Amino acid sequence: MALDENIYELRREKIKKIEALGQPTYRSKFEFTHTVEQILADYLPKTAEELEQSRVNVRVAGRIMAIRLMGKAGFAHIQQGGKKLQIYVKKDAVGEKGFELYKLLDLGDHIGVSGYLFRTRTGELSVHVEDLTFLSKDLLPLPEKWHGLTDVELRYRQRYVDLFMNPEVRGVFLKRTKMIQSFRHTFDMRGFIEVETPMMQPIAGGAVARPFVTHHNTLDMDLYLRIAPELYLKRLVVGGFDRVYEINRNFRNEGLGWRWNPEFTMLEAYQAYTNYQGIMDLTQESITAAANAVNGSSKSNWTRTVDGKEVVEELDWSNWQRLTMREAIINFWPEKAGAKPEMSDFASAEAVKKLVDRFNAGHSHMPYDANAPTGKTIAELFEACAEEHLMQPTVIYEFPTAVSPLSKQKPDEPDWTERFEIFAGQMEISNGFSELNDPEDQRQRFEAQLKERERGDEEAHQMDEDYIRALSYGMPPAGGVGIGMDRLCMLLTDQHTIRDVILFPLLRPEKQSTAEPAENAEEKN
Repeated sequence: MALDENIYELRREKIKKIEALGQPTYRSKFEFTHTVEQILADYLPKTAEELEQSRVNVRVAGRIMAIRLMGKAGFAHIQQGGKKLQIYVKKDAVGEKGFELYKLLDLGDHIGVSGYLFRTRTGELSVHVEDLTFLSKDLLPLPEKWHGLTDVELRYRQRYVDLFMNPEVRGVFLKRTKMIQSFRHTFDMRGFIEVETPMMQPIAGGAVARPFVTHHNTLDMDLYLRIAPELYLKRLVVGGFDRVYEINRNFRNEGLGWRWNPEFTMLEAYQAYTNYQGIMDLTQESITAAANAVNGSSKSNWTRTVDGKEVVEELDWSNWQRLTMREAIINFWPEKAGAKPEMSDFASAEAVKKLVDRFNAGHSHMPYDANAPTGKTIAELFEACAEEHLMQPTVIYEFPTAVSPLSKQKPDEPDWTERFEIFAGQMEISNGFSELNDPEDQRQRFEAQLKERERGDEEAHQMDEDYIRALSYGMPPAGGVGIGMDRLCMLLTDQHTIRDVILFPLLRPEKQSTAEPAENAEEKN
């Protein structure tokens, strides 16, 4: 019999013994007077004398994280809400049955206690237990060294264990909550309305990505899990909701990686009567506010490896730089590739090809497709040349029209759009633009994307006739933005894989473990 299965059966026997003591084995509730956090906050400053003078009675519950028996007494630590509190159980105080119950307890069990607060000889604040209540049994052994497991996927797969074994993991997700609350506050205070849009859509639109496909049986139609809520939010702007936002789950049928999860969270917002510069300012402001909410400061640490050594970068979310895409390529042009480009070098396909040739001659190779639009090649050159240098919060603006099917063109340069992206920690965290509101221009952009699909680009945007119809009713000028909540959370909490900021990230199918109890195996698959 495998170790875990053996322990499982032994603890089931303990449940029977606990039941024989008159204790319900899985109670429906426990009436408490304090949480562990409240007790620590209110009484940790109190001296032993102060606690003795005015006896403080408490009823509190938690999970046992440490337990030891010493003859007719014992100590244990219970944990609740990420905080720990010591309890002292003495046979004379809890009685024969109460102490028999204590001896049947294991690490991981949930209990409730009532008693009074005191300090031990070592000065530790503790509960002198007068009544012990059994709440639920942990049937599986707690890992001894959870954080250092070789199989790191186990921490993600069994996040329920990870959260109570590692307080720092719990802390990351509490910070994530604060971050999202901060964004809501920022947008709510500026008159934005939070809305909900469809997660199943007849056309995968609003972004350039490969969608997940599902099927509705009653309507006998294929649907796509949304890759972005953009086109529905802009329909709402047409309908008169001048300021809307949604914190949404998006789904993209793409690869896994340290920055990518097929299911991820975005905040998307649209504001009528402004342009990309107005929404850019609001985005910066909201990110700076979120950094302060999470860390109590506009600065956060970002650890990276350079030449095999860990280097801690201090990201300053109150100090932003702004560069156009062309300026970024010029600014970060590698010395080995020769003289820095001039603005005129981005004006024609021939000149851009020469830039690519020069870059490839003095740097790692970037692919070149002679049939691709010139703007797409420029965007790829930016990714190869500049993106790795964008450590501090940086706004990159003015993107090629060829890679921006939903954004408004610059009036004086139709090959370029009023679009921006925000980078930090060498990765993109936000994308926004002046929204395209000319229905004929939008149709032409969609048609250009269809040609890209014909060339084999499965991620190119599809035609959406209803969205063009919505624009035909008239959409006011507007600025829109999407902010990646997961990536930003990574940067604010110094987590270096997206799995560490998503509670239940997508994982490969679990291999059946022989150490798992047979009767539980079916339930989990």
